[in-house]
Amino acid sequence: MKPMRGLYLMLFFSAALNLGPADPGGAATTSDAPFWTGLPDTVTFQATNDERLARADRAIARLLAAAGPRTIANTLRPYDDALLELDAVASQASLMENVHPDARLRAAAEKLSQKASAAATELSLNRAVYDALSALDLEGTDAETRYYVEKTLRDFRLAGVDRDEATRRQVAKRREELVEIGQAFSRNIRSDLRTVSVDDPAQLDGLPADYIARHPRDKDGKITLTIDYPDAIPVFSYARSDDLRRRMYMEFANRAHPKNMEVLDQLIAKRDELAKLLGYPSWAEYITADKMVEHAANASAFIDEVVAASGDKAQREYQMLLERKRQDEPQASVINAWESTYYSEAVRKSSYDFDAQQVRPYFPYERVKQGVLDVTARLFAVEFRQRKDAPVWDPAVECWEMFDRGKLAGRFYLDMHPRPDKYNHAAQFDIRTGVKDRQIPEAALICNFPGGQPNDPGLMEHGDVRTFFHEFGHLLHSLFAGRHQWVGIGGIRTEHDFVEAPSQMLEEWTWDPAVLASFARHHETGKPIPADLVRQMKRASEFGKGLGVRRQMVYARTSLSCYDRDPATVQTDELVKSISARYQPFPYVEGTHMQCAFGHLDGYSAVYYTYMWSLVIAKDMFSHVDKKNLLVPGLATRYRELVLTPGGSKPAAELVSSFLGRPFNNRAWKAWLNEEESAPAQ
Repeated sequence: MKPMRGLYLMLFFSAALNLGPADPGGAATTSDAPFWTGLPDTVTFQATNDERLARADRAIARLLAAAGPRTIANTLRPYDDALLELDAVASQASLMENVHPDARLRAAAEKLSQKASAAATELSLNRAVYDALSALDLEGTDAETRYYVEKTLRDFRLAGVDRDEATRRQVAKRREELVEIGQAFSRNIRSDLRTVSVDDPAQLDGLPADYIARHPRDKDGKITLTIDYPDAIPVFSYARSDDLRRRMYMEFANRAHPKNMEVLDQLIAKRDELAKLLGYPSWAEYITADKMVEHAANASAFIDEVVAASGDKAQREYQMLLERKRQDEPQASVINAWESTYYSEAVRKSSYDFDAQQVRPYFPYERVKQGVLDVTARLFAVEFRQRKDAPVWDPAVECWEMFDRGKLAGRFYLDMHPRPDKYNHAAQFDIRTGVKDRQIPEAALICNFPGGQPNDPGLMEHGDVRTFFHEFGHLLHSLFAGRHQWVGIGGIRTEHDFVEAPSQMLEEWTWDPAVLASFARHHETGKPIPADLVRQMKRASEFGKGLGVRRQMVYARTSLSCYDRDPATVQTDELVKSISARYQPFPYVEGTHMQCAFGHLDGYSAVYYTYMWSLVIAKDMFSHVDKKNLLVPGLATRYRELVLTPGGSKPAAELVSSFLGRPFNNRAWKAWLNEEESAPAQ
């Protein structure tokens, strides 16, 4: 996942905070020291960021004061300097409000996010700045600079700079309100630390031995499970106790309820008000205006197309689940939502001779981490070195640096295990957008994987391994795209419905026997994962695609439907219930409110369709890769140069076409979806 902070803003925030004082001319100066250097406490954190905001103001003042013709030096450079400062504040503040263990610093970070958003809003509505940029003489400039100016002027117009002054004031007010509402939505998800209590250890039957060992009885004889991924996913997958799976599901599907019911209603209403102020009929229409899809109606049609393509396969898979359940309960007539993962694993085991627990011993966290580093270093011809002296926000965090041809080219942080009040999904957060000859890029992976505790090997599911590769794909995109001359086109600044494609592309390496054997070794015997076991896993993975795609379309349609109509008609419980009934064969579970913890309804708002849209592109790109040896050094060089390194310097469709030699299409995606499982084992 690539978190989107403030989609309604014209800016992608992503840079660092620990830059030195401004030079005498007012331009930003930079440092390549680790970004948390010199920021040990709340007071310093606030002061450093307030100075950055002041430097942004001075840069804009310098732009407006320039006399004579508008040039790159007196107009675009100070504008980009201001973005560098604003990006820095917003990026680090967003990261810290989601991960820092100190509640006071998290609260300070939220306030700084609000300040950065207000400053960015003020800039995006500044007509004098827009007029100055519009007056630039671009003759003789390079293509990247021309595209940057073109995109920037479009974003100013989308922000409402061409509206009258009264409307601009209302726009600014709505944006400020939305920042605070979005923060409350995320905070409620992050702080809801629900647990499930187990009195009888027999309820853990079916769960892996290492899982059971991690969850001993307390002094009262109870076993406590959290709803964090390392606790919840194995329960859904392996627990034989229907009661335990059901109770875990109810808690998991009710995170942040009831608090976020009202907060979500506010998000939807305020975004609609903002869209209408900006001249759009709905938020969905506004937010798709700068995407590859272009219009909300096109996004809706795409969802319909995916739903139609997956229907037959999803129905066949559901019948297989039901047939398997009838082996346990002959009179069964339905598969409940909390049973779907369990019986999917049972079908893969009984019909496709694959038990997911067989692969877990080959995926201890530390080996997977090293495997991700080794595989990507080999693919992209870079080197990763851990930097143990770098200051970090929590002792569990690791700092790593990327070297390209011996030169420091980027830095990243791994914060990979659950803890209270930490972001509880998996995402890459920007920290510093790299700028050529000025600063290296920095980013962080924030995940919630098993491990991180003494004597715990942190055995991962294959799905966790895919997630690690996926998020590392975002990270590489950030690092490789951080070498442009302008911060405003560096990093992952492509259209948002392309953002997930590079990450989904890298997931493909997790299905290759040779790739996995290069790092996946049994945590007790040290033996590499057998190629036959990987092939069995891949064969079994073909089962469940249809239902999985349909589940994604529940999220995509919910996301779009919250924002493509009059908010007065949106009752989110009924919306989720009706969409689930249309797209999934599982009965809706009364008393659940999954939308309260569906964080994408804030960050991605109406555009969750982007995950499947990006997957279509990723499957098309991967179809052009030689799969005979995915570890050949230099294999990814062309992909890196044509797709990752350009960052936001070109339209996404152009990047894809340059790699494919043609516009992308959905043929490879359809082939993937309809790839039939091998004949069931006898």
